[in-house]
This record gives sequence, C-alpha cells and structure tokens, in this order.
Amino acid sequence: MTRTTPVTFERHPSGYRHWKLAIDDDVAWLELDVDADGGLVPGYELKLNSYDLGVDIELYDATQRLRFEHPEVRVVVVTSAKDNVFCAGANIRMLASSSHEWKVNFCKFTNETRNAMEDASANSGQVYIAAVNGTCAGGGYEIALACEKILLVDDNSSTVALPEVPLLGVLPGTGGLTRLVDKRGVRRDLADVFATRPDGMKGRAAVDWRLVDELVPRKGFREAVRAKAKELARTSERLDGEGVELTPLAHRYVGISLSATEATITVKGPEGDDGWLLDVTRELDDAILRLRTNEPALGTWVLRTEGDPAKVLEHERAVFDAKDVLSNEIVHYWKRTLKRLDVTSRSLIALIEPGSCFAGLLLELALAADRQYILDGPPIDDEDSEERASIVLSEANFGRLPMGNGLSRLESRFFGDPGHVLRLAEVRGKPLSPAEANDLGLVTDAPDDLDWEDEIRIALEGRASLSPDALTGMEANHRFVGPETLESKIFGRLAAWQNWIFTRPNASGPEGALRRYGTGQKAVFDRKRV
Repeated sequence: MTRTTPVTFERHPSGYRHWKLAIDDDVAWLELDVDADGGLVPGYELKLNSYDLGVDIELYDATQRLRFEHPEVRVVVVTSAKDNVFCAGANIRMLASSSHEWKVNFCKFTNETRNAMEDASANSGQVYIAAVNGTCAGGGYEIALACEKILLVDDNSSTVALPEVPLLGVLPGTGGLTRLVDKRGVRRDLADVFATRPDGMKGRAAVDWRLVDELVPRKGFREAVRAKAKELARTSERLDGEGVELTPLAHRYVGISLSATEATITVKGPEGDDGWLLDVTRELDDAILRLRTNEPALGTWVLRTEGDPAKVLEHERAVFDAKDVLSNEIVHYWKRTLKRLDVTSRSLIALIEPGSCFAGLLLELALAADRQYILDGPPIDDEDSEERASIVLSEANFGRLPMGNGLSRLESRFFGDPGHVLRLAEVRGKPLSPAEANDLGLVTDAPDDLDWEDEIRIALEGRASLSPDALTGMEANHRFVGPETLESKIFGRLAAWQNWIFTRPNASGPEGALRRYGTGQKAVFDRKRV
C-alpha cells in the first residue's frame, strides 16, 4: 500500500464520505455509510461498512464537533445507514497490504477515538449508544463496545462477533478483549468462547452473556432506538452554555520544524486571545497526528514553549474555574491531547529556556517528556540578558489532567513517594529557578550556558543512535507506572501484543491468516509458542 501525499486530519461534515451526522433536538444520529470506493489509499474496497483510517478520521471529527458545537446534544446514537450490516470492522485488504508502522498508527488512532467516545459519555453528559441494525464484527463490534449501551436488532440473523483470532490470526485491535471483561463484565470463560467463535452470537444468548444490553425487533427498530435515546437524554448531566464552531485551523500557536532525526514542536503562550487554549489544543492535537502518521522515521520530538508564564496561568484559571459546557470541553480536550502525546511512540525531550512558558497546563508538556533540560543561565544568543528560565506549578498539575493510568504526571513521576507530591503542592504558583527545579526533581538536568549546546547535542545524538524498537518499549514502561486502568490496558497490554502479533508470519507472512483471508486457502501456522 502506497500513499504519495501526507495524511491530513481536518474534516467537516459537509465533506464526509462515510458518515452521516444529523441532529434531532437533544439526540444526534451518527450513521455509518461507507463509500466502498473512498479508501484513503488505493488498492482496496471498503465493502460491508468496513473502515480504514479515513473513515475513522471522520468519526473523530464528528465526536469533536458534537462536544463543542452541539451543547444541546445529550445522547449520540451510532448506527448504520446500510440494511442488514452494521460494520464489518477494519478492512482486511487494507491491513494485509499496510506497512507495520501504518497498522500500528491506525490501531492507535482508532483506540484514541473509541476512548474519546467513552470520555464524552463519562465527562460531557453526551452518552453514546450503539444501535446495531445488522451484522457487527471485529472493529465494528468494538465501536459498539465503546458505547455505554448496545441495542441489537432481533431478527434471528444479526450477530456480534470478534473473529480476529480464529479468522485472521490477530487480536481485536481497539480494546475489544479488554472491554469485554473489564467494562461489560463478561465472564472470562465466556469471553474465551466468544473470541474464538468466527460466527459470533446473536439474540437472547448475546444478552445473557452481556455482549449486548437489549434486543429490539426489526419492525419499528429506529423508533424504539429513538425512544431509548430520549429516555437516556432526560438523565444526562450535560452542562449548560453556548457551543463554539470548530473553524479551520489557523496554525498560530504550534510550530513544527524538522531535521534528519527529530521534530521540534514549539508551543506559543496566549497573546490576549480568549480562545487560546482551544486553539492551541486543536493545533497541538493536529501536529501530533500529522507527525505520527507522516514522519515515522523522526524518532525524537523536542518540546519547546515561548511566551509569558503569567499569561498562561491567567488563561488557565479563567478556563479551569468556569462551570460552563465550553470550558469543560476545552479542559477535557487538553487532557485527551496530552494523553495522545503520552502514547505516541517517540522520545520526548523538553527544553526549558529563557523565554519559555512551561507553567501550569503547559508544564504538563514537559512532565510528559522522557527528559527535561532547563538552561541555568542567560539566553545562549544574549549573554548580557537578565532573563532566566523558570517553571511554575499550578492546580492543573495536581490531578485535573490525569494520564491513562489515572494518575497525574507528577504522581507518575514520583510514584511511591506521595509525600514529595504534597511538598510540591506547597510551591504552587511560585516561579522555580533552574536550581530549585533541579533540587525538586522536576527536571533531568540544569546545564549552564557554557555546557548547554553540547549537553543537548549529546543527548539528541545519543537518542538517535539507539534502537527505536527498544526505546519505544522502554519509554512506555517508564511513563505508565502504577495501577492499570481500562485505558492503560488497551494501550499498554493489548496494543503491545497486537503490534507484536502483526509482525509474526502466522498473521502477516505469505501463508499467514491475514494474507490468506478470503482466498479459500487455510493459513499455515508455526505451532511453536514463544
């Protein structure tokens, strides 16, 4: 599979090829109607509502617009516009022909989109329900699993299934196995049976096994779903307030520069713009996605900021202290964008220099990094300057923006030493000098202006000399300490196993299940367990 132009992630409902979005008072209808000829990359047909990255980019755009542009919506119904098929899951031909890094990033993005649906249900009062009106398999069922309720048409033929293990030699790549047992409470032995049945389950058995919540007759299906959605809408805790249109990105606050081995992401602080945090979040989200997808060989990302720390903290207080729907959505969007950075398989190096604004919510960027270097001295290009680097902790650093493991980045950094985090809370709001930041363990090192350029060069060159595979595994282990959550299991456990399985000949080899699917030939497996 070859794509010659970079992937972009900006979409608008007026240009959707695969989804239909309609608003019915306090209920939104998201109907999947995949254009079989609308693949993001040539070489495969998206039959039976199967999807590729392009389909999921539209879904992500829709979920974002529902949260920001439609505060009136309290329930989102996800269903199919095609008769007798809900979704056949990720397109097999696309997966079989894709490079390993494409498959990994595809699965990662779909995971993040499903998690965003759950985040909307949990934190936005915008509850997702799946109206499964036909056969629902693999990634299609995983879309349904990301919803809070699953309604299955009772027509004696429609099924739900996770057939990846028996048919493709891989795993459900977007959290299906984890959601079965952790979210829906399916007994592990029943989950074992279900995940090894290629034909899935239907009707009353699907309800009894907790695979779906309710059966709905085919006659009057849509009306019954609408009644259920209206019932749920009445219990929603959606906040009041005005929405905001997600206009095309202006790229004012996030800049990207590329070298042979690394990308530098520079985030600018507010300049008196009330909409700064939403704008900078959207731009950073887009930058992460574009770099991750289009520049897989740039294994190190250098994180920088520019601006006034006081203005960052002032803007933070205005948004974080507000109790309206828009402010709530902005805070959770920043949280999700930081999580996207956390699970991006890149070495993250934060450079804190004079003129930086690593304060409060922007300090989270540095805390997300694998290493933090703060310059202890004047700017490199102006040795007579009195300006010095500093960092500032705020309320945003103490639990408002948790990682996927449920901990703040400070709690993850000082895991096993909660007393240190409590001591850090005592210096909230105080600009911390390089020496203070170093003494408090908030940075990796504080080179002076004489050593700065050499130290940073050595750090970056050293990173570029190491195995990217080993670094990805090492970084993920170090970042996600402590307890496991549904989210950390999906990214840390399931995604790791899935990505490894993708490289094995049992799945991706010339005689593997993924390549032989649909040919009439059975896969040839190497039976040794490793």
